[in-house]
Amino acid sequence: MRIIAVVNQKGGSGKTTTSVNLSATLAEAKKKVLLIDLDPQASSSVWLGFKSHSKNLYDLFTGGNILNNIIEKTKINNVNLVPSSSFLAGAEKALANDVGAENILKEKINALQKNNWDYVLIDCPPALGILSINALTAASEIIIPVETHVMALHGLVQLLRTINLVKGRLNPNLAITGILPCRVDLRTKHSHEVIKQLISRFENRVLATRIRENIKLAEAPLHRKTILEYGKNSHGAEDYRLLANEIIAQEKKL
Repeated sequence: MRIIAVVNQKGGSGKTTTSVNLSATLAEAKKKVLLIDLDPQASSSVWLGFKSHSKNLYDLFTGGNILNNIIEKTKINNVNLVPSSSFLAGAEKALANDVGAENILKEKINALQKNNWDYVLIDCPPALGILSINALTAASEIIIPVETHVMALHGLVQLLRTINLVKGRLNPNLAITGILPCRVDLRTKHSHEVIKQLISRFENRVLATRIRENIKLAEAPLHRKTILEYGKNSHGAEDYRLLANEIIAQEKKL
């Protein structure tokens, strides 16, 4: 079971788009996926048709709840979801002074039956607080979606520092599966230059897949559909299928 956190502290980088659509394309490739929506904004949950206002995920962090009790089936074959809710925003304050709070999600995931899922994807909040640290401590791998804009590079450097701190202090086995260029407009010189800078600075950490700017990707969440449902022949669907194939191909190297 591969546990992958999809993380970037910058909003609008493509975390939720990647979490939802990578789940769908991995499932299409016959992989079993558990998606954990760790963002209090609950964008992944709403996208997949869940509008729960329950305290289930909040109770996972602050009480004795277990993951098995709050896993939901989705309309997508082979994809299960741990839905988020706005109550989760209170977890940051509730856990602020708890010793070992950064290990809660890791302990909950470790209690799962490993053969139930091939992948656990964690959609992280756009902030480097206790929830994101929980994700980085629980995960074995990280995907970092990065918008191909020069300002996004500055945030990436800060994020990598945090990842190195977590790796040094909490999770020595944490690895970067890849930096994923998103919202790529191949018609512009700027996108090409940013990708060139990414490769220059981070070399083999940059994934081969490019998620192109695509109107179908932008519209899909409005219709509560994955890109495979909303535009199965679109560039967005093609790109996320390529990403799933690239991630699956890494299994041979693990």
